[in-house]
Amino acid sequence: MPRAPGPGRRPRGLGRLADNAVVQADVARAEARLGSARAYLIETLTTIYAQANDVAPIDVADRARVRLACANAIHGAVEVADFAYKGAGVDAIFPGSPFERRFRDMHTLSQQIQARTAHFEQVGRILLGVPPEEFL
Repeated sequence: MPRAPGPGRRPRGLGRLADNAVVQADVARAEARLGSARAYLIETLTTIYAQANDVAPIDVADRARVRLACANAIHGAVEVADFAYKGAGVDAIFPGSPFERRFRDMHTLSQQIQARTAHFEQVGRILLGVPPEEFL
C-alpha cells in the first residue's frame, strides 16, 4: 500500500518547495499580507484606545475603523491559510495534519460575524460620508 507523502518526503521528480522561486515569492507575499493586516489592526486599536474615555462610547467612525481592521485581518488570514493549505499538497488533506487543522480553524473563524464581507460595504459608506443604514 503506497504511503502518502509526509514531512521530508516529496513526489518523484519534484524538488523541495522551499527551493522554488515562485513559492519563495508567494511565502514572502503571505508574510507581508499577515504582517500588514496585523499592523493595521494594532495601529487602529491603539489609536482609538488612546482617544477613548470612560464617559461615552466611541463614535460610529471609530467603530467602523475597528470593524474594517478586524474584517481585513480575518480575510488576510484566510488568504494565507488557503495558500499554505494548497501549497502543502496532499499532506494537508489528512485529518490531524497541522495544515488541515489550521485550514479548518481559520475557515471556522471566517464564518463569524466579524468577517462578513458586508462590513466592507458598511464601512465604505461611512468613509464616503454616506449615513449608515444601521451600524452597531
